[in-house]
Amino acid sequence: MSTVGTADTADTAGTTGAVVVYGATGHTGRFIVAELRRRGIATVVSGRDEARLAALAAEGGADVLVRPATVDDPASLDRALAGAAAVINAAGPFAVTGGPVVEAALRAGIPYVDVAAEIEANVTMFADHAEAARKAEVPVVPAMAFYGGLGDLLVSAATGGWEAADEVHVAYGLSSWRPTAGTREAGTVSHERRAGRRVRFTDGALRYHDDQLAQQEWDFPAPLGRRTVIAEFTMADVVTVPSHVDVPEVRTYMAAEAARDLAGADTPAPEPVDDLGRSDQTFVVDVLVRAGGLERRATARGQDIYAVTAPLAVEAVERLLSGRTRTTGVASAAAMFDAPDFLRALAPYLSVELSH
Repeated sequence: MSTVGTADTADTAGTTGAVVVYGATGHTGRFIVAELRRRGIATVVSGRDEARLAALAAEGGADVLVRPATVDDPASLDRALAGAAAVINAAGPFAVTGGPVVEAALRAGIPYVDVAAEIEANVTMFADHAEAARKAEVPVVPAMAFYGGLGDLLVSAATGGWEAADEVHVAYGLSSWRPTAGTREAGTVSHERRAGRRVRFTDGALRYHDDQLAQQEWDFPAPLGRRTVIAEFTMADVVTVPSHVDVPEVRTYMAAEAARDLAGADTPAPEPVDDLGRSDQTFVVDVLVRAGGLERRATARGQDIYAVTAPLAVEAVERLLSGRTRTTGVASAAAMFDAPDFLRALAPYLSVELSH
């Protein structure tokens, strides 16, 4: 039977060792809560809507504490995180939630992980919170998700530890993309922040532009093969990879079919097809790294980009709490963790191939 309490009545001692999921009732948040439960990790669900949080807590067999909180009320966030071991922020838009939740984590002295795919929100996390996190010796891992985190880990695994490269390419071969309401809302926020412009990482920096989208062909490994992709369909990898790899060019690509799905106003939300709640979407992430005339590749295959974010984020938290880290402060996935070992741990969810 689930234990349901509020931020005012909850027993703080009972949350020792628990992981707080902020935005727990969202599409990705629910996957994260389920993954924590599967691993036997005590969980606190948090967010704006207490009734929805209580309903979520009542669904599972494990004890789950409910602690409502809003990002415009720092005291409520402090109560939500009191006594916890770590927090995973799954509530977008992260341009709105990232700052308040990471600041609460730093006040609590606990690790912070988020699943932000928003480029500007990730830039802000590195720019605005690195010094405070370093001084507090608190690990902060943004973009620990399908976009940003997975590509970063694959790049590091492909290079075998290179600290510099000439160029990095990350191609996303999605069978489809049925966006969640959160994805659409985050996209709207990013579009407004950029005043409709697009962004690329070139000559060692993020640069905004008004160039038209272009298509090209990408040779994915079997079984996908040669596919049309949208070139410079820029994702969070342009923030995570350059944060620790000296590289002047990072380019990301998206399967044309998936890009059309995302752009379609009437594209439906994902629907579950298995007992894990995953959709029938499949993906291939193909990473190509070039340096000094050498070329290395890493490829990951799996099912459902939202569902696979859960083991990425939860594996990160487990490693943070067990001290299997490389640094502290704000760091990307591959800067914080041993990339090949991390990817091996995801074997039940991902198949990964490296070509050196």
